[in-house]
Amino acid sequence: MFFTIRIYIYAGILVVGSIFNLQKAKKRFHQSNNQVVMEEIFTTPQRVSQKVIQRTGTTVQVNGREKLLDEPVLYVANHQGLFDILAFLGYLGRPIGFIAKKEIKKLPIIRSWMELLYCVFIDRKDRRQSMKAIQQGIENLKAGHSLVIFPEGTRSRGSKIGEFKSGSLRLAMKANVPIVPVAIDGTYHMLEEKGRVQASDITMIISDPIYPIDYQSLKNAELAQRIQHTVEQLLDGCNNKELKKADITK
Repeated sequence: MFFTIRIYIYAGILVVGSIFNLQKAKKRFHQSNNQVVMEEIFTTPQRVSQKVIQRTGTTVQVNGREKLLDEPVLYVANHQGLFDILAFLGYLGRPIGFIAKKEIKKLPIIRSWMELLYCVFIDRKDRRQSMKAIQQGIENLKAGHSLVIFPEGTRSRGSKIGEFKSGSLRLAMKANVPIVPVAIDGTYHMLEEKGRVQASDITMIISDPIYPIDYQSLKNAELAQRIQHTVEQLLDGCNNKELKKADITK
């Protein structure tokens, strides 16, 4: 438990220490928010996420980076644990935002960084607000800002995937952007498995993009099932020893 407290304190220090960069980022954001500026802004959240994960003793291995596109996409992933978000921020290698729970807006500095990354805050208990948040996400994608969603709706806290809900996939369908399935494995070992922070080995596997022409004839539920099946296959691939030798990031 002492190690867990140390990690939380370390993360807090990094977040507070980012205030100066946050002010610079806000100024740059209001001057211009083109792709170059977004990459500059993303540098701090990326570095902070990497430092926190590294401090836990965890390694992160990413396979399939060559499949990433230089255009806005909707990343669709399974959700094992809290550290999924830091893994994406630290190691995907692209500026991204998230569809996030409204409770995160209570965290001042983190909230400000998330707003700069075009994250969308959603209250799933308020249908009207949820619809408004989804529309905002669609507009963000159309404006060129990639998003990550976890269609299970909550952390699985283990290796088994919950049902992918189809509603959030409307983000891609309405914005007419590619969908990139991503499987992530090992994050639940870091916290959810024992209720305290510990080291793990995380694997992220990026799948081939699914382009609008490939999914526009599908119903939401059919598309959700197809993506879930893809992610499940990717997770099976996490046990492939040859796959684990490729593209390692620590």
